[in-house]
Amino acid sequence: MSLEGRIAIVTGAGGGLGRAHALYLAGKGARVVVNDLSDTAARDVVAEIGAQGGKALALTGSVTDEAAVARIVGSTMDAWGRVDILVNNAGILRDKSFAKMTMDDFRLVVDVHLMGAAIASKAVWEIMRGQGYGRIVMTTSSSGLYGNFGQANYGAAKMALVGLMQTLAIEGEKYGIRVNCLAPTAATGMTEGVLSPASLAALDPALVSPGLLALVGESAPTRTILCAGAGHFATAHVTLTDGVQIGDGADAGETLVARWGEATDRAGEIVPAYGFVQAERELAAAKVDVPALAVAR
Repeated sequence: MSLEGRIAIVTGAGGGLGRAHALYLAGKGARVVVNDLSDTAARDVVAEIGAQGGKALALTGSVTDEAAVARIVGSTMDAWGRVDILVNNAGILRDKSFAKMTMDDFRLVVDVHLMGAAIASKAVWEIMRGQGYGRIVMTTSSSGLYGNFGQANYGAAKMALVGLMQTLAIEGEKYGIRVNCLAPTAATGMTEGVLSPASLAALDPALVSPGLLALVGESAPTRTILCAGAGHFATAHVTLTDGVQIGDGADAGETLVARWGEATDRAGEIVPAYGFVQAERELAAAKVDVPALAVAR
């Protein structure tokens, strides 16, 4: 269960959940790059790790800045020669009801959470492919998985990260790259004022970070959504029901409405191995015996 010798980059690690992640990974033997916008905050976490006998570097820069991320990854390679683990944790909130939300605030949240994770993942992707080993964690949220009032921008970005995880896991599989999502509930600057004070008291970020060991260790899964908070761990799944074959009649819409219970019946639902499983099942139900894909992948 040790991460001895592994090199990890944690974004947004100057405080809150990212700090807890960095301390946890270092405690398990990993050498950790503490990334944050604040150099002071990043250096403080590095000092904490050093005081516990660990090794860490403070590298500042925004995850939305491709050049800055490239410098961070380059400095990591110069110092330690590889990148084994990337925890995409950096994030912000701009909560408002959709009626009151500006598109600038929508774009900003999507840019930091989704594009920031994509930029950081892209920056380490070829390194991980070349070394035949990699572990990437996306930070999703129940706001994306299930929705929360006032978080249309945040929820959209967080669910998009699940889609990014699903595809990168498929593309990275043959290179030893495993990609997963962590959906945390923790008392941080981002959740203060969102969650009740009483609940925040029980939601220490340090109770989430142990979930990383399962997601970044040697025997890590891939394409898993791990939900964690207050020391409780569960997994979430994107599923597909058996459905009902209706065909192309003029009253297909009306028939669907009448048979809605069959279409949505969760008995026998599956977690598809890849997106085109939907098309394959639809063609099979229609008794169309042709390959779904134009080119086999």
